[in-house]
Amino acid sequence: MKARPSLVADLADTLAFYIKAEGLPPGEREYRGIEGRRFRFDLAWVEEKLAVEVDGGLHTYGRHNRAYGIESDCEKQCLAVVNGWRVLRVTKSMIESGQAVKFIREALRRTGLPQRTLIEVKP
Repeated sequence: MKARPSLVADLADTLAFYIKAEGLPPGEREYRGIEGRRFRFDLAWVEEKLAVEVDGGLHTYGRHNRAYGIESDCEKQCLAVVNGWRVLRVTKSMIESGQAVKFIREALRRTGLPQRTLIEVKP
C-alpha cells in the first residue's frame, strides 16, 4: 500500500510556490529550530528567526486536532517563542487567499530585510 502524501506537506509546497512567485526570499523547509528537540518548522527564515507553521486538516479529526497533537503543537510554539522565534500559523484558506503571503511579507519587512528583497510582484 502506497503512503498518502501529507496535506500539510502539500500546503507547504503550495505556500513555498506562492512565496517564490511573490519574489520573497525562500524559507527553509522542515527546519529544526529548537536545539535538542525533534520539532520542525514547516518553513523558516533562520536569520530572521521567523517560522511558519501550516495548519492543515482543520475540518478533519487528524493528529493536530486531537489532545496529544494540540499539546505537542502548543509545546512547540512555546519553545519556539522562548527561543526567540516569531511563529506564524497559517491555514489552507489563508494560503489560497494570499493572506498567508501578506503576513509573511510583513513579518519579513519588520525584521529589517532590505526592500529590494521584498519586491511586490503584480500580476
